[in-house]
Amino acid sequence: MKRLVLVVLLAVSSHALANDYVYKAGHPSLQEWLLPENVPTPKDNPLTPAKVELGKMLFFDPRLSGDGNMSCASCHSPLFGWSDGQKTARGHKSMVLGRASPVVVNTGYNDIQMWDGREKTLEDQSIGPMRNTAEMNMDIPKLIDFLSKSEYKEHFEEAFPGESIGVEQIAKALASFERTIVSRDSPFDNWVRGDESALTAQQIRGFRLFVDPDKGNCAVCHSAPNFTDNGFHNLGLASFGEDNPDLGRYTQRPLRLMKGAFKTPTIRDITLSAPYFHDGSAETLMEVVEHYAIGGVVKENRSPNMKTLNLSQQEKEDIVAFMESLTTPPEAFVLPILPL
Repeated sequence: MKRLVLVVLLAVSSHALANDYVYKAGHPSLQEWLLPENVPTPKDNPLTPAKVELGKMLFFDPRLSGDGNMSCASCHSPLFGWSDGQKTARGHKSMVLGRASPVVVNTGYNDIQMWDGREKTLEDQSIGPMRNTAEMNMDIPKLIDFLSKSEYKEHFEEAFPGESIGVEQIAKALASFERTIVSRDSPFDNWVRGDESALTAQQIRGFRLFVDPDKGNCAVCHSAPNFTDNGFHNLGLASFGEDNPDLGRYTQRPLRLMKGAFKTPTIRDITLSAPYFHDGSAETLMEVVEHYAIGGVVKENRSPNMKTLNLSQQEKEDIVAFMESLTTPPEAFVLPILPL
């Protein structure tokens, strides 16, 4: 009941805020959509260049998997918007997994991690796939032995002076690198900062619809500034109506409303990471909008935020155009040279 009350209060708050917006480039009412320049970091793991460099090498090193052929970047690749372009992820020995690889863009701004929220911090999340036998399936003691006897040893010493190589140091380095994967310089951001030419008239119309609870109703979950409420919602996807559906957040918090609920992902850089939803069931942004327009397929246990939307075809196209404005122009990414 408390959860339901909170959702309703958030919806009311979003409605009032949407009415207060002035849709003019640089207007003060829009500034809440700009992300802080500095990504939050825990006190026991301040960001340093040495840790970021080490974390980048570990992130792209396939020797961190049991078969030596799968790295973190296999599922979270810059080639695919820091996802993998697959409907659902591939794990150990190319096993097809049940959920899509979540993007890691801006995940440093989130206060909870994973589709089902089973990890709270990036440090906790970063080591999970290595330990998971269905994913990277790595023998952690064997990994630490390898890192301690390779050229990695000097990089760990630079990043963590005087400390032994262990799970904590690996996790902190990976989390530090992930905190540098940031998108906050999109055309929408530039418009919010005051560049009148950054958005088209159609994209501004799409933003109005996006935040309007009586039209797109998107911002009720994809809220400012990272386009996520860090909450969990059952979107009424068709897969929830199948036998033995993925129960999502319910596996971590067995509350009725959490059955089939998954974490709201950011939609910054959304054009780079199709397909969409945790089950990869939507190939295009228009398919996503069409799903929301009908209020979902499976109505049982659906999020209170889901409802049938009164949108014309032009309005759907306007919302898609707005979402396309949330992608920061990609820059060339330089892969690391891995220690031997």
